[in-house]
Amino acid sequence: MSRELTPREAAERSLIKTYRKSLWNPFIAAVKRYELVSPGDHIAVCVSGGKDSFVLAKLMQELQKHTDRPFQLSFLAMDPGYNPANRRMLEENAGRLGIPLTLFESNIFDVTVQVDKNPCYLCARMRRGCLYAKARELGCNKIALGHHFSDVIETTLLGLFYGAQLQAMPPKLRSRNFPAMELVRPLYCVHEDAIVRWRDCNGLRFLQCACRFTESRDASGDGVGESKRQEVKFLLRELKKTNPNIEKSIFRAIHGVQLDTFPGFKRRGRAFTFTDLYNGSPVSDGGADL
Repeated sequence: MSRELTPREAAERSLIKTYRKSLWNPFIAAVKRYELVSPGDHIAVCVSGGKDSFVLAKLMQELQKHTDRPFQLSFLAMDPGYNPANRRMLEENAGRLGIPLTLFESNIFDVTVQVDKNPCYLCARMRRGCLYAKARELGCNKIALGHHFSDVIETTLLGLFYGAQLQAMPPKLRSRNFPAMELVRPLYCVHEDAIVRWRDCNGLRFLQCACRFTESRDASGDGVGESKRQEVKFLLRELKKTNPNIEKSIFRAIHGVQLDTFPGFKRRGRAFTFTDLYNGSPVSDGGADL
């Protein structure tokens, strides 16, 4: 008679068995395609307490087990001002799933709750700065965040609809304020629906955003409230009813941008016009000309 699996063992097995095609394979595809993990890396996997960061943590653990290119992992969690119940849920889930957290505190929620304009943007920027600083303190050269395929698509549309810009979320980037450190997004090719199925299959319950803006959204009754991201999520859900491949089309589009058809664009913060290219002027950022 076979032994019953622990919650940790069941979650790990389902990643590479039941959800191999929808979670493990696209995770590995992103790691390889965008060269996100290198031998000798020390990566701080940032665990916010939500489903995305926890599945990222488990996938990174599996990768570390099976790779022939060794790297180190630290699991970094920040308490930005959670109430006791939310902090307890974060710690209990980490214990249940076998993730050894390095947990530290900040006062980010206290700061952002006083801001009326773009509080979510400020919160994300402050969180990232705190995570970079703590990761560097631990000797890491990279931080890994749980942004997934669906975040990439939604961010692209948010920029177009509300930011008046065609701008995507890159799979990795170099930090400007923390030299020699990078941010990587190993879930770049993983769909959110697959993460939800893994969570539900294993009977897991994770944190939502846990701030007052999320509470406002939930209290609105329409699931949107003041959240433009939720609005875009619902729009995509409706569009997929008549065009099931719409997200894949957007994803392919940001990988094949035709700059010579745009009347203007930016590179490394420098603006160029259609006329620059049309008249044969070189477009350079200090390296090779485009």
